[in-house]
Amino acid sequence: MNVTINGEGRTIDGAATVEQLLGNLGLDGRKVAVERNLEIVPKSQYGEVAVTDGDKFEIVHFIGGGAPEGTSAVSADDTFEVAGQVFKSRLLVGTGKYKDFEETAAAIEASGAEIVTVAVRRVNVTDPNQPMLVDYVDPKKYTYLPNTAGCFTADDAVRTLRLAREAGGWDLVKLEVLGDEKTLYPKMIETLEAAEILLKEDFKVMVYCSDDPIIAKRLEDMGCHAIMPLAAPIGSGLGVQNPVTIRLIKEQSSVPVLVDAGVGTASDAAIAMELGCDGVLMNTAIAGATDPIKMARAMKAGVEAGRLAYLAGRMPRKMYADPSSPLSGLI
Repeated sequence: MNVTINGEGRTIDGAATVEQLLGNLGLDGRKVAVERNLEIVPKSQYGEVAVTDGDKFEIVHFIGGGAPEGTSAVSADDTFEVAGQVFKSRLLVGTGKYKDFEETAAAIEASGAEIVTVAVRRVNVTDPNQPMLVDYVDPKKYTYLPNTAGCFTADDAVRTLRLAREAGGWDLVKLEVLGDEKTLYPKMIETLEAAEILLKEDFKVMVYCSDDPIIAKRLEDMGCHAIMPLAAPIGSGLGVQNPVTIRLIKEQSSVPVLVDAGVGTASDAAIAMELGCDGVLMNTAIAGATDPIKMARAMKAGVEAGRLAYLAGRMPRKMYADPSSPLSGLI
């Protein structure tokens, strides 16, 4: 029998069902999602769905693309809520670009993050024993946030998140539809299209978007559960380029606003939080540092410092000096 698996033709024998096919490939059905001829196969039906000659399969899993212990400078009751879930840490981190899964796990632990973004990619069916992210970053301890990194059309983004829900059962997702490979700016027309489809299918959508208050308001009105404007291009490390528009988005929004993409160092994270944002999502800023573990700790401190400064209320800006010591009583 000839089938196509993850884009490659294969000849298989003795695999009458999807369950048997996975077994022949040495894959754990609990850790993957299967699409047969563009239709997702529910895990509960692996033993029932037949494999026939000419079938095309996509088999995917999550890759690096309960709250950890640790003290926080921010009050324990200063939480934020997304789609009915309450979180203490306002730092969200990605899981890509690390040298290995051990470093990924250590950096996430050091960051204190509770939410980690994960990409959906094809399983390496030629080496089923290759380690998977779930073996190092426990989805029972952290909230997995499947994203659509690398998707340039609404159709691809929707298809990816349908597979993600089948693989792990998660409805809370991060939607991003990119415009081009050079800037990785969001393609907002197709982002809106994908968001509409996903919301109708009861996904809880957190959406990466341009720092445009008008677009951000439209996404919220559609029903998106969090608005995630970019600070700067993905992976650029340039920091918050348009603080005014980020602040406008925050002031008009009744759902969480999280700066996503472009943060480079802890001061960038603090600036985003001082604008009143509910959180910051980053990946390259930590994974691309010389010492990712130390940078993860720095980012945790930066987010907490920025949040405390926002809650404290900064002093007013003035054109001229104002002495901190009284002038009366001078010798």
